[in-house]
Amino acid sequence: MSQAISSNTMSDYIFTPTQDWFTFNIDTWEALFSLIESPAPRVLEIGSWEGRSAVFLLNNLCASGGEIVCIDHFDLLRTEAGRERHRKIEHNLALTGKTFRILDQFSFPALMDLLEEEMSSAAPGFDWVYVDGSHEADDTLLDGELAWRLARKGAVFIFDDYDWNAQPKESIHHPRRGIDAFLTLHKGEYRRLSSDTQYQMILQKTSEMRIGFLVKEKADLGLQNALGYGVNVVYAIDAAYAMPAAVSIRSLLKQSCGRISIYVIDCGLDEVNKEKLKQSLPIDDNFTLTFLKLPPQSLAVEKGAVWAKVDLATIVPVERVLYLDADTLIRGDVKDLWDTDLVGQPLAAAADVGYPMGHSELGRMRYFNAGVMLMDLAKIRAEHAKLELAARDMGHSQYLEQDILNVYFRDRWTELSLKWNAQGLATYAEDPSEDRNALAIEEMRDASIVHFTGPVHPDVEIVLNPWVQPYTAKPWGYAGAPSHPFAEEWWQVLEGTEWKGYRASAEFFRARKDQVDQVIARAGERLKQKLVGYSDDDL
Repeated sequence: MSQAISSNTMSDYIFTPTQDWFTFNIDTWEALFSLIESPAPRVLEIGSWEGRSAVFLLNNLCASGGEIVCIDHFDLLRTEAGRERHRKIEHNLALTGKTFRILDQFSFPALMDLLEEEMSSAAPGFDWVYVDGSHEADDTLLDGELAWRLARKGAVFIFDDYDWNAQPKESIHHPRRGIDAFLTLHKGEYRRLSSDTQYQMILQKTSEMRIGFLVKEKADLGLQNALGYGVNVVYAIDAAYAMPAAVSIRSLLKQSCGRISIYVIDCGLDEVNKEKLKQSLPIDDNFTLTFLKLPPQSLAVEKGAVWAKVDLATIVPVERVLYLDADTLIRGDVKDLWDTDLVGQPLAAAADVGYPMGHSELGRMRYFNAGVMLMDLAKIRAEHAKLELAARDMGHSQYLEQDILNVYFRDRWTELSLKWNAQGLATYAEDPSEDRNALAIEEMRDASIVHFTGPVHPDVEIVLNPWVQPYTAKPWGYAGAPSHPFAEEWWQVLEGTEWKGYRASAEFFRARKDQVDQVIARAGERLKQKLVGYSDDDL
């Protein structure tokens, strides 16, 4: 047990401002305090992070006496982030001057230890239980089941994240399935206190406490597997990029061994394309696909889909993401990329092969390609207002959002190997220049992520220019991607999606002819503009 004298203000607590997932619950919780009859309530909390909710309960529910037991693995204190969270919660709980205990374990062994301890206690059990640990459905069910055995009759029992929006509600990676299973199992043993529209599931236990079984053996599952952290991958696409996005996502999942959460920012998808994207995924419970709406005031709504890269931090409900352009082909497990140390920077990216040191409009600067970015959204979220203001000020820059991101994060990005963003293969990557010669171009030969840079439908001048052969284009455009070493691999992956057969379809040839007609017409108009005094009447 730990005790400390309380002589502090709220400013003395150490909380991360962008990680407040509790404060909006305060009014709801305060209304429940009258249900607790004990003058010195005992509180059990599963999942404490930095201790926001624990501090609130100690200072309010336990103002006249009581205690809290907090369970959180803190990465088993084997990571810097885990040790830092543990330091903060120790500091914060000590400031309350109330009795507390922190169990730096996974919930299952910690709860089993508590069950064994409570068996020999003169007054076993807890009056308030808050379950906010793992978001996995089975973990949530298990946490709820074991904690239920430690809850006294009349206890307030709260499951967090019942209406969580970061995963599909029907997924095994969403706590709702576990909570619903718990409610079914314990029907008749509780009174539901929360409404259908509330974020949390709140119960009052009406049955007697039953501690139940005990075990003494604990298994060491290994930190990496036990932590259960997955990779969060983000795309931002409109209808025009639904098909290439299916190729990118399918290739990503085929190469991945661990948990992948995919977020697609909907920049103009119809329901048909959404369903085709869903059906293009391999069947595996380790993968989830979630569509996210654009906020009404976002830059992407105002300016177009590419600007969603600037909006990411306000849209995606996680702390760290791997952003991928839809015109990518994944050839290696991105877990190695995901584990990259950002060394305190907001993002990591690969150098832009076309302009390694920027272009004339920006001046000389290290310049990255924004098609693949590992991003610390917690950091970026804290300064997003400044980023958006900068984006509006530079809205007409030559390379749009890529220029904005480079200027705003100048000298604040970690450089990735070009194998994670192989650009311009068999085209401009082969052209020597002083800046390009300084790059490790050979890293792209067996790329883990191929990026099909260049236009979908290049202009006639590009296709016919003998000095830029082979030209840069995307596989599915009217001109294809001639000489690109991975173009055929892209088409092979497409055959595993809901767009299979597209290359030989009448739809493809019709679209190809339409695009050829359009680029020829545009070229003709440009030619007329160049011919001074020319008139259609001259024909």
